[in-house]
Amino acid sequence: MELFPDRAHVRLRSRVRGTFLYANKDGMGVSLSGRRASVNTVWLVHRVQRDGHDYVLLHSAANGRYLAISFFPAPPGHRGRGAEQNAYVNPPQVNIAWEAIVVGEHFVLMRHVSDCLLRANGMYRLWNNGVSVDDFHNQSMMMHWRVEAIPSIMAPPALPLPPRVPELLLREIEYVRADDDGNLINPNAMQTLWFVGRSVLQLRTALADALHEWHLTLTLCVRAGNQGRLVPLITDLPRNEFPLFVAVLTTGSPGENLAVSSELCSALVISLLMECLQLIILIRVDYTKLNTAYCRRQCNSSISDALSSSVVLN
Repeated sequence: MELFPDRAHVRLRSRVRGTFLYANKDGMGVSLSGRRASVNTVWLVHRVQRDGHDYVLLHSAANGRYLAISFFPAPPGHRGRGAEQNAYVNPPQVNIAWEAIVVGEHFVLMRHVSDCLLRANGMYRLWNNGVSVDDFHNQSMMMHWRVEAIPSIMAPPALPLPPRVPELLLREIEYVRADDDGNLINPNAMQTLWFVGRSVLQLRTALADALHEWHLTLTLCVRAGNQGRLVPLITDLPRNEFPLFVAVLTTGSPGENLAVSSELCSALVISLLMECLQLIILIRVDYTKLNTAYCRRQCNSSISDALSSSVVLN
């Protein structure tokens, strides 16, 4: 369990596929992704104790929703039952409760309380990037996960710019103001705002107008269910029209620092820069090849022209 300290930020990487556990942008599904720089591959640890047992709950750094086992079978081509994102609404809720079993020196099994294991799919069908939950007795290395910890610092992340073409999605935003310690001032005094689109930047502006405050002094946090923990809203809203709960904190306050206390932003930026560097190298290689091919064609063309000229002169 020391791999999952409470409130830590982690990534789970498949031993076989080498890709990361990814919270789909629809806020519902779970899959595998090679995009290490994406906030959707980052999960926050929420430790709980029930009947003397310690359990690990993982909720997405992108939207706060919890990794859960589905009541339905996994899609065709997957094994076991489905894996999904869900809200945490009841203290004894079991579909989001996991235990970490260490395997060797570097890997863990994520065991659900129903005696099933979280597994990657697509060992031979590489296009299959699904995640499911299979029976404990069907163990394989597809159930092995490497835990990558993200060290903690105080680093408020930047918000993405609004898209050029807005998506006409209408959703109900339930919001409440929080004090400087991150406590909801009056949980029963939630207000409602109808919001069109997915831009978190535009949502912050709309809430600032509603609260008669300056938008640059506000940090938005979301919570998936009344038992869920607050996480900073640093990505655009999911592509759905489900209601969203938002707690509005003061930027720079102790409560806001607690919510965003991780090296998440720095790690994502570094990973993104590495991906950009690799892309630049590939572009330079392709450009060099292109230039070489162009020079070769030009040289061949010049030789052909010279030969043609010599024939004409002769």
